[in-house]
Amino acid sequence: MCLTGRVPAPQACQLQGQRSYRTCYPGGIIVVNHVLHEILHPRSIAVVGASVSGPGWRFLLPLLRRGFEGKLYPVNPKYQEIGGLKCYASVAEIPDTVDYIISVVPAPLVPNLIRDAATKGTKAIHLFTARFSETGRPQAAQMEREMLGLAKQYGIRIIGPNCMGVYYPAWGISFEEDFPLEPGKVAFISQSGNLAGEAVRSAVLRGIRFSKVISYGNAIDLNECDYLEYLLQDPETAVILMYMEGVKDGRRFVSVLRQATKVRPVVILKGGRGEAGARATSSHTASLAGSVEIWEAALEQTNAIGVDSIEELVDMAVTFNSLPPLKGKRVGVTGGAGGASVLAADQCEMAGLEVVPLSPEFREQLKSRGISVWDWLSNPADLSIREDESLTVKVILELMSQDPNFDLLILMLHVHRHGDQPEMTLDDFLKQHQLEGFETVATKPLLAVVPERSFGIEEWDSVEWKLACELRSRLISSGIPFYPTVYRAALAARRAADYYARLNGR
Repeated sequence: MCLTGRVPAPQACQLQGQRSYRTCYPGGIIVVNHVLHEILHPRSIAVVGASVSGPGWRFLLPLLRRGFEGKLYPVNPKYQEIGGLKCYASVAEIPDTVDYIISVVPAPLVPNLIRDAATKGTKAIHLFTARFSETGRPQAAQMEREMLGLAKQYGIRIIGPNCMGVYYPAWGISFEEDFPLEPGKVAFISQSGNLAGEAVRSAVLRGIRFSKVISYGNAIDLNECDYLEYLLQDPETAVILMYMEGVKDGRRFVSVLRQATKVRPVVILKGGRGEAGARATSSHTASLAGSVEIWEAALEQTNAIGVDSIEELVDMAVTFNSLPPLKGKRVGVTGGAGGASVLAADQCEMAGLEVVPLSPEFREQLKSRGISVWDWLSNPADLSIREDESLTVKVILELMSQDPNFDLLILMLHVHRHGDQPEMTLDDFLKQHQLEGFETVATKPLLAVVPERSFGIEEWDSVEWKLACELRSRLISSGIPFYPTVYRAALAARRAADYYARLNGR
């Protein structure tokens, strides 16, 4: 069975020394051996520092509107009621147990919050609260250590501090009101809350939905190893993305990462690899960035996939979420004209793909179909040289799909209109370019390229802009990943092919 319809289902993974937690899913009861499984399925949540504006409202609003079905308790002595819910002066006044707390109060108030939480059976506190060790101030670092000691004393786990916390759509938990309600199979562990939001919004526009997103900040208690260890067992996750600035326990991280990549792809964007970036990580999340050489060696040893930007991170999510395991790096390219085809060949090779020539058998297939340029056409297939209507993108995709010399295909789709038609539907555009039904022709992994050119304000209502948006929606509904450039498509494909090759010992 395929978790996403594409990425193979993860194998069972048992971790020693962990308590088992049972949760009922549509497919049956799943047993997960990790404390985070219980933490992320709370029956009650308190937002401490809840308000009618600012961060206190920002964290309460998604819980009110995103479908959280448990009990919800706003806590702030300044209010009697917020959002239609009774507001409590303190956690201690809540009459029931409180499984999970979101803290939006100033740092000096956190110790008393932990003591109150201990009386309510709280399992975890997410600390949006900041100004601890990331400030570089000794007093703040000392307060952080004392806070952690208090939490350990009462058996309460800490997410953060200085983080956005959890987005778990299937459980109705979110730290942003505009995140999608529907879940997917991609998980994201991010040390930065801002980058978590940027990545989610960018990925959503390309058809990705998330199982869980965890922003974890300073990670004074639960850290990247814990989150990765949990997600490698999570039945709702098939692909794991990470943004990290530092590692708390290098040996443990490499060990867990090695386990994780055996059951699902793990894609990592590492911050702080340069000298200036390393300094910035200290003031952002109090992290020590570490050596670039050691980091790259860790990726190589574990079969994790390193990327260099949020855009590339999203590219890999789209690739693994949409394509079956790639069996090689031999690519067939079509859809471009003239110089675009030449540059596409260069970009594919620069990214590490093999742009193989058309075989004699392929040319015989062209010739048998009456295509006059059978001896002229090459790979990439430049269709601007055609002299008749028999040579189309669909024909090339069909023949490349049948040819054993190709492992994957890239289709360039340039959205523009000819003539003076003031309006044009997507179907009109596809018909005009003999592309009707292109999305069902290829039987090999297909990546589409839809360039993103800049539009001026006067073009807001332009036909091209609307067609590009409609085309991307059509690709999403067809399960075809798309990228803004050939290079990014080729780079994502090569990285995925390398992952599967190492996974299978090729």
